[in-house]
Amino acid sequence: MSAMSADTNVIPTKLLWVDLEMTGLSPKEDVLLEIAVEVTDFNFKTLESYEARITQDYDVVVDRMQKNIWWRDYPANRDEFLNKLSEGKSVQAVEQDMLALVSKHWPDEMAILAGNSIYNDRLFIKQWMPELDLKLHYRMLDVSAFKVLMQGKYGQVFEKQDVHRAFDDIQASIAELQNYIDWFKESKSESQAG
Repeated sequence: MSAMSADTNVIPTKLLWVDLEMTGLSPKEDVLLEIAVEVTDFNFKTLESYEARITQDYDVVVDRMQKNIWWRDYPANRDEFLNKLSEGKSVQAVEQDMLALVSKHWPDEMAILAGNSIYNDRLFIKQWMPELDLKLHYRMLDVSAFKVLMQGKYGQVFEKQDVHRAFDDIQASIAELQNYIDWFKESKSESQAG
């Protein structure tokens, strides 16, 4: 089943939270360094987690990092990734792990990708893990869409730490979405009480 033939009437049962760390934001030029995944239900209860470093050529990574000013702002992250480039798995092995995880949790439906600015992560998945991309629904749950709405319409700003490590970023994305849901619940309760 391809992403284009996903049944639009199927009600999703779980979310596939994904965060990628990469050398930059261009899927054709930059490479993946780390992936973290959480499978949750819609109460954000974790059903399974997965993390992996992705091995890359040291010279390629250094070259890309030097072209991306972002890495200069996070020297501890940069140095840790550079020191551990050989300790991970190949991108092909990570894709196989992900395919097994998706098959386990979504045997009869396509997985809904979730995260912050998840569209960019999806572009990297499409570039570097094309088999996995075919298992993902075309619909995605992007927390940054809620961020835009909450800031622009309601003046609500969620403060989160900029850790820029895949697993921590997923936790922050889930907490941010939960914060917005809680805000709506509280606002509804207040309006019904008044």
